[in-house]
Amino acid sequence: MQSNIKHGVTDGATYQGLNGIPHAIEGEMTPVVRVIGWLITGMLLAAVLAGLWRGFTSQQGLLTDVVNGLKASEVGFAIVLILLGSIVEGFGYGLSLGTRWPYTRNIAVLMVRGDPEAAHRMVATLVGLVALALVILSPSVSTISGLSLIVVTALFGMGTLYVLAGRAPAFVHGTHGLLAYGVFLIYLTDLVYPGLNFWTYLGAIGALHALLLAVFLGGMTTGQRGFGTAIGPFVKPQKASQWSIAAHISAALLLVATLGWMMPAYPVAFYLAVTQVAVGFLLFHAVNLKPKDPGVMVAFHQSMVLLMCLAIVLQWR
Repeated sequence: MQSNIKHGVTDGATYQGLNGIPHAIEGEMTPVVRVIGWLITGMLLAAVLAGLWRGFTSQQGLLTDVVNGLKASEVGFAIVLILLGSIVEGFGYGLSLGTRWPYTRNIAVLMVRGDPEAAHRMVATLVGLVALALVILSPSVSTISGLSLIVVTALFGMGTLYVLAGRAPAFVHGTHGLLAYGVFLIYLTDLVYPGLNFWTYLGAIGALHALLLAVFLGGMTTGQRGFGTAIGPFVKPQKASQWSIAAHISAALLLVATLGWMMPAYPVAFYLAVTQVAVGFLLFHAVNLKPKDPGVMVAFHQSMVLLMCLAIVLQWR
């Protein structure tokens, strides 16, 4: 794909030299991006319907029913938010709004036109508003922790723009991904195990520790290579991005070993993790072939991680 550069930026050198000036590199709107956008819209509607269904079938009193419905929708919204982030990365929209954050003047119009980054920020706002409503209606360790994590995740989300622009360390990108999954897991566990302290649960589930380590190092890898830069094939790592991918692969193998050692506790998660290793190598080649927009493989890779989270928390067998 080719990218159109806005705000007067005409080449990579000029783009890198405009420190402190908002700039944007617009990804190409392809039929694949449009189809994925429709699927994401369908998932948002499904999250709303799931919340309504949960609320109407809860039958525990009006307030509790509303809270249960909001929790169900929040889980769906968190999933959509993570997938939108992967689409932003996979199709070269990471800097489509430049370093302007959190909104631009026409962000709603851009979202309607199908810009994944605009949709990502609007859904993030929706996640935050639902989290605030849950704190007001049902203050607890989980809901307060969820809202707090969302605020911190948003701030690190702003930081990822500067990582892609080459003005912040890769650690920021890795932390953003880790926090995003933390938000998803908080509301998922609160929905599945009402009243359970999330931090106690997280501390007791070693499988999630290994998974979240792999998530963090995956984000580090994306941040380390920067926007539109290939990692390059290697046997022995020679540069920072190659060391990051080597660490990420090691974490993925550690996850497989951890889930294998815990068998038969998490069989579905184990087989997903084994498959994910192969998917990861395909993604590595996609990034090297098309570093600016490696494509749908990024979203597929994240979908597998989400499924592993669900398999561990829900104990799929």
